[in-house]
Amino acid sequence: MISYLKEFFDGNMPEEGYDLSINSGESGARLSHSHETQYNYVFQSLMLWKEIIDNMFMLWALAEDDLLYAEQYKLTDTGQGTQRLQPCPQVSRVMHAILANTQNAVGGWIGSSTIHLGDHNVPNALMFIDKYTQVPRILVPIITAVEGIDRLMKDDCSCAYIKTAFGTAEQAKKAILVDFFRHGFDGSGADNFFDAGSCIDGRLTSAWNWCSNLQQKKYAPLFLLTGFMGFDGDFQK
Repeated sequence: MISYLKEFFDGNMPEEGYDLSINSGESGARLSHSHETQYNYVFQSLMLWKEIIDNMFMLWALAEDDLLYAEQYKLTDTGQGTQRLQPCPQVSRVMHAILANTQNAVGGWIGSSTIHLGDHNVPNALMFIDKYTQVPRILVPIITAVEGIDRLMKDDCSCAYIKTAFGTAEQAKKAILVDFFRHGFDGSGADNFFDAGSCIDGRLTSAWNWCSNLQQKKYAPLFLLTGFMGFDGDFQK
């Protein structure tokens, strides 16, 4: 996804029809970013997800330690059902280190640096692990759809559809990517503004929200034609 961002979009100059800018209150967005700001915001978010996934084995081990040995938990209705609300000191320490390393690598940070752990957003370490193991489930179907467009162009029927609906294979790919890079990172998806926005947890919430609206998108047939069966299931080749 980082490669797609760099390949299809110029961070400094938006291409007509593929501007990444978003405005709060439009199409569900809760953030307002210029094209350049949104490009960097998406890049930084993807880089952070990459670092988290690269360190997932360690984070998972620490999550189990936090669950077993941290302070006594309490069962609390967090708005996501009754959850085990418990501090996550070890996962929190490593997550702040990962965030700091990512911020240094990308040369700054756009948006909030708040990491929700042990609160009603992410009540315990297991919930944290569950959230970030969803990253591949979100990104892989998008990559599969984008990669599959070239194959679809070799079939007369699907080629005719793509040319009629989008113009070219590249335009079809960019139709998917521009929407994801806008509205998969627009601060949407939570019940209120405080829980959404640009915090570390909220970036993934926005991506989840984008997934839930896929069937309403113009390019949804491209996902189906390339084997999409859901974000939480098997993927056909």
